[in-house]
Amino acid sequence: MQDAPRPLATPAEASRPQGFAITVPLDLGGTGPTVVVKECIAIAGHPTRSGSEALAGAPISSDHAAVVLSVLEAGCRIVGRANMHELAFGMTGVNRYLGTPINPRWPDRIPGGSSSGSAVAVAAGLCDFAIGTDTGGSIRQPACCCGVYGFKPTFGRVSRAGAEPAESSLDCIGPFAASATMLTRAMSAMDRTFTAQRLSRPPVLKRVRTGIVDPAIEAAMDAALAAAGLTPEDTELEGLSAAYDAAITVINRETANAFGDLARSAAPMGEDVRNRILNAAKTTDEALANAEAVRATFTAAVDAALAGVDALILPAMPVVPPTLAEAQDPAAVLPLTRLIRPFNLSGHPALTAPLLTAQNLPAGFQLIGAKGMDTLLCAVAEWLEERIEGRNTEKVIE
Repeated sequence: MQDAPRPLATPAEASRPQGFAITVPLDLGGTGPTVVVKECIAIAGHPTRSGSEALAGAPISSDHAAVVLSVLEAGCRIVGRANMHELAFGMTGVNRYLGTPINPRWPDRIPGGSSSGSAVAVAAGLCDFAIGTDTGGSIRQPACCCGVYGFKPTFGRVSRAGAEPAESSLDCIGPFAASATMLTRAMSAMDRTFTAQRLSRPPVLKRVRTGIVDPAIEAAMDAALAAAGLTPEDTELEGLSAAYDAAITVINRETANAFGDLARSAAPMGEDVRNRILNAAKTTDEALANAEAVRATFTAAVDAALAGVDALILPAMPVVPPTLAEAQDPAAVLPLTRLIRPFNLSGHPALTAPLLTAQNLPAGFQLIGAKGMDTLLCAVAEWLEERIEGRNTEKVIE
């Protein structure tokens, strides 16, 4: 029987060196926005252990990752390293080596993964924004679980130099924040080519209907769009389910390439993660080739759906996050990335914003934009935030 996840009781405990949301407190940089950085992104002077005891003895990084250099050059202050699902290969955020960051607003529910610590740190007010990675929803899903904003930029927009695994055709580095405005500020710091823009008109959206979303979440989206005064045209996105399956095939092969030898060794590792990697190593060349064919077809379908609109909008998750107890059953976790993972396969920018169901449970909507139109997608999110939440947001840093 596995040990129960260790809880995060208070923000003070979250900053303890061994575990919870922040695994290593830091004080690097200037006096600008405070930031925590996911453990799989290199910070000079520390091992890049990716939330795993198996990498606790990894070499000390001699250089900062490119994104770390960027935020430091922008005057941000890095205040800690963020916990994560071990080796970024899981969606619950449970980590039996470093402790499981507990969802601040819904402590009985999963924080989401793999960027669990980044989402919890923002939700708990431990930083102004956090940096995570998203290979199969690993920013957007924990953001949804914890009631914050999360952004996966266009694939390749933010440099992955210094991130683990070193090679990926899916993974993107992106920010978490408590507001859409801070999310934009974070992107401006992480990517110095990102120039914030404001939307002076209502966004043109299409609403993707999938037929798999809990009615309570659809109702929350209905209410949000009504508050914004929008009635988007409905559409279907051909190949969404096939893209989900294909993305799993690709992530399995690429994770096995990165960590297969480690999983086959005697290095200490959560047995659930070890077994998933060993199973992932069974991915065949034929399955990978089929997945790549789906990638091409689905990417074209998303491009076509975006013609003439600013963004697609759909729920971030089809169900509310399971409780920690429920998440011990893999069947409760499987649906969580059905609507977010496909856009890792296609490489389009994707942003999640928080919603609440009528039962005050976490939900969220997802915006999908054309490749390279990251600034427009953030501007759409800010426009919606101001109307859905009924409040003004802070001025964007130019």
